Amino acid sequence: MDISTTKKRVLLIDDDARVRTSLKMVLEPSYDIFQAADAQEGLDVFRKEGPDLVLLDVILPGTDGLAVLQTLRSENKMTPVIMLTGTKSVKTAVDAMKLGAADYLSKPFEVEELRIVVDRALNSLELEREVKRLRAQVLQRYAFHNLIGKSQGMQEIYAKIEQVSDSRTTVLITGESGTGKELVAKALHYNSSRRDRPFIALNCAALPETLIESELFGHEKGSFTDATARRVGQFELANSGTLFLDEIGDLSPMTQAKLLRVLQEREFTRIGGVQSIKVDVRIVAASNKNLDELVRKGQFREDLYYRINVIALYLPPLRERGEDVPLLAKHFLAKRVEEEKRPPIELGKDALELLTRYPWPGNVREMENIIEQAFIWSQHAAQITPEHLPTILKSDSRSSSLRDDTLAGRMSLEKAVMEFEREIILDALKRTNYVQTHAANLLGISRRMLKYRMDTLGIGRPDNAASQEPEPAVQE
Repeated sequence: MDISTTKKRVLLIDDDARVRTSLKMVLEPSYDIFQAADAQEGLDVFRKEGPDLVLLDVILPGTDGLAVLQTLRSENKMTPVIMLTGTKSVKTAVDAMKLGAADYLSKPFEVEELRIVVDRALNSLELEREVKRLRAQVLQRYAFHNLIGKSQGMQEIYAKIEQVSDSRTTVLITGESGTGKELVAKALHYNSSRRDRPFIALNCAALPETLIESELFGHEKGSFTDATARRVGQFELANSGTLFLDEIGDLSPMTQAKLLRVLQEREFTRIGGVQSIKVDVRIVAASNKNLDELVRKGQFREDLYYRINVIALYLPPLRERGEDVPLLAKHFLAKRVEEEKRPPIELGKDALELLTRYPWPGNVREMENIIEQAFIWSQHAAQITPEHLPTILKSDSRSSSLRDDTLAGRMSLEKAVMEFEREIILDALKRTNYVQTHAANLLGISRRMLKYRMDTLGIGRPDNAASQEPEPAVQE
């Protein structure tokens, strides 16, 4: 990693003028150097100049270097401190590292070793600052007040997130595909005391039954044919953080039973393992299915349902919160403008009316896709117009025809809804060359749900379309 082109500032604290001169000669071409001959002077310079790194002698007149180290670390934990020690003081330097020193150098030191140790410490500082900056961005992005919507349903969601985010309680988020369930899960995590710990998301519907247990709990080497190495599961990865189980209604009865045990006992065993592993994980689950109905049908364990449904958050579909459509559309458009560094572009009145009339079967996820398409079609235009929304324009025209036929008694409501759904699914399939996984992503639904709707509506794949679905990626 290259450090910044701006010179970093290095403070030398050593009572030996010859050592300071030697250090300065080696480092000065690359760094701005500040010097101090004793502890108090060193602390004064540190507070005034705010150096990026400190080289600190272990033995100083009147004050132990370890005491100075503790003061420096208490005042600024990010600034790395490298200890300078005589050959007989290596143990002291090691003790200093336990107190937070970044590294140590034994006198007399090699020039190349000095450069390597200083560069390494400063590169680590740059990385730490970058991580801190990115974490701040993530916290800002998933702050609950950044969820877009002024409708009553969304206001209730905001209030509940604020109430339960800093709790260990399991949360169940329900709602149609594309309503933003993972976004709410992240808001819960990043507004909790676990914000600095892992957030792990697993789509239970995206993995075949043969892999889901290994994905959740991990496996030991040799536990089955393809287990060539130990694999750490998602529960271990999420330890002390949050595990988001999306589409939990798709879990098999066997996996449901094992998940229930983990939630009850807070421990599990890897496949092929014998040792119980204890974890502290907050579970946030989500489903676009009616879990109450699945429980009644015996397809979802009642005891697991009550275990995950401690706090329930329901995300209303976009068609039920029309007042949020303009806010979301403008938000996604502004996001694209910022990402592409393009001049500001507005949503025209006619385009906004078109977006407001559209029923949004794919909910918020579909809207983001549509706005991204419009952004691309608009090129250098100053305004988004209906012509930049071909999918919505076509749907609006067809829905008007279906509405007229239904109200005139020429078509039943059920038939009109099926025709409308059929056209949307066909359009998504054509756009993705009939690759169902991609079409399902475009529509904001699972591939299983798409296949079910295709079978129900009698939609097949043309001979010249893609004949093979991409296999789900599995990391070992």
